[in-house]
Amino acid sequence: MISIHLYGKLRCYAPKSSPSGNSILEVEAKENENLQMLLDRIGINANELYTIFINSKLLTSRTQFATYLGYHQVCEENCQGWDLTVIINDGDRIGFFGPDMPALVA
Repeated sequence: MISIHLYGKLRCYAPKSSPSGNSILEVEAKENENLQMLLDRIGINANELYTIFINSKLLTSRTQFATYLGYHQVCEENCQGWDLTVIINDGDRIGFFGPDMPALVA
């Protein structure tokens, strides 16, 4: 199972019955599925996202401030590259922040 935590206006993608007040989407893991495939499957366009965390590590952000603050990172160098080919595994916890929630990154 993959746990997707949705913040701000992205909460509209979680079912009304989800845990933690309508902000978590639980989906079955699929073998060799990357993040872009997962986004396509759950119906979220990457353009709606501002920052993505995987297992409490920064994957990518539309701002350099998160990197400047020293967040643990999945990305090697450029966390603004929006490389969504990272493979998602069973048990992963993903955090999606929209443009209305950049303060949570700062």
